[in-house]
Amino acid sequence: MKVNIPLQVIDMQGDGYHLLVNVKIGRKKYNVVLDTGASKTVFDHELLAKANKSIVMEATHRLSAGLGTLSMESFTAVVPVFNIGRLELPDFEVAVLDLSTINQAYAQLNHPEVLGVLGGDILMQYKAVIDYGKKRLKLEV
Repeated sequence: MKVNIPLQVIDMQGDGYHLLVNVKIGRKKYNVVLDTGASKTVFDHELLAKANKSIVMEATHRLSAGLGTLSMESFTAVVPVFNIGRLELPDFEVAVLDLSTINQAYAQLNHPEVLGVLGGDILMQYKAVIDYGKKRLKLEV
């Protein structure tokens, strides 16, 4: 079965484009950035804590390369119910970092707040196809 998920294209004002995907944690909706360069799906520590206060975040000793630093404190968490369109991922493990600087930059450009990034772990597993023309993410379930 294929799942088609709408994409929102945002203009980074002369510095390219970002693709946003609407996701749900429980019943709450959030935006995430579709990031083909991210090896793993990553959520913001503060926003995830607000999304579901019962989610436990465990510290990890992994280095978080690719976000401008190797010394950022990182965590993992298991999200009980995570939905991307009609795709439901129960007990989905995510990396958790402080992504507040991303949201500060988005706010300066009048873009919506994002929970985090949708990474290669999901994109590879569900054979993602990005259709820029139709502004759609296709996943195979």
